Amino acid sequence: MRSFISYIFLLFLKYFSKIFYRFDIGWPKERIKWNDIKLILFLNHTSLYEFLYLGFLPNYFLRRLSKRMVAPAASKTMNRPLVGFFFKMFSPGMISISRKRDDTWDNFLDSIYEDSIILMAPEGRMMRKTGLDLEGKKMSVKYGVLDILAGLKKGKMIIAYSGGLHHVQIPNEGLPKLFKTLKMNLEILNIDEYKNKFLEEIGSELWQKKIMTDLQWRLENNVPVWNKFC
Repeated sequence: MRSFISYIFLLFLKYFSKIFYRFDIGWPKERIKWNDIKLILFLNHTSLYEFLYLGFLPNYFLRRLSKRMVAPAASKTMNRPLVGFFFKMFSPGMISISRKRDDTWDNFLDSIYEDSIILMAPEGRMMRKTGLDLEGKKMSVKYGVLDILAGLKKGKMIIAYSGGLHHVQIPNEGLPKLFKTLKMNLEILNIDEYKNKFLEEIGSELWQKKIMTDLQWRLENNVPVWNKFC
C-alpha cells in the first residue's frame, strides 16, 4: 500500500513537472533498458527541487522506484516537518543518514537488497549560489559512493548530470520559479565493466582513489553547459 501511494505521488510530481517545465535531455547513444538499472548517481546537486527531473522518466520506471528505490537523505532534511514528510511520501526507501560514517550509514547499506534501485547524490551536499557548498568548500564527490559500487555485482548504472536548478530555486531563497528549462545529460554504464576498467583490486586504496578521481572529473566536465540564450 505504501508503495502504491508513493507511485501516485511520483506520478503527480511527474505531470506537474511536465506541465510547468521544459526538458533538454542529453540522451546516451545506447538505448536505456530501465529494467536493468540498479544505480543512479546524480551529479551537480544544487536544489531540493531536483525531483522535477521526474518529468522525463517513463511511468513503469516510476512504479519500480516506488517499490525498490533506496536513497540516503540527510537527517537535517528528513527531520524538517514539511520537507521531511514530502521526502517520505516520495519513497518509503528514503533512509535518514547523519553524513558521517556511523550507524546511520551502516543502516542505509543494510537497507539495500538485490532488487533495490539505489539513488544517491555522491557530493553529499548542495551547491550554493557561490558555486561552493554551505561551508565555502569546493563541491566534490564523497567516499560513500565507493561502498555502493563495491557491493554491486551486475546491472547498469546511470550517471545523471544535472544542469543545475539555481535558475529555478536557490537553496533557502524563496519559492521555485515556473516555466524554466531543466537540462540534464545522461550516461549509462555497465557496473561490472566500470569497476573493472581500473586494473587495481576492487576495494583497494588505489582503486578507490581512481574511482574518486574519475567521478570528480565527470562532475567537472560532463554537466550540461548553459549559454546566454537559455
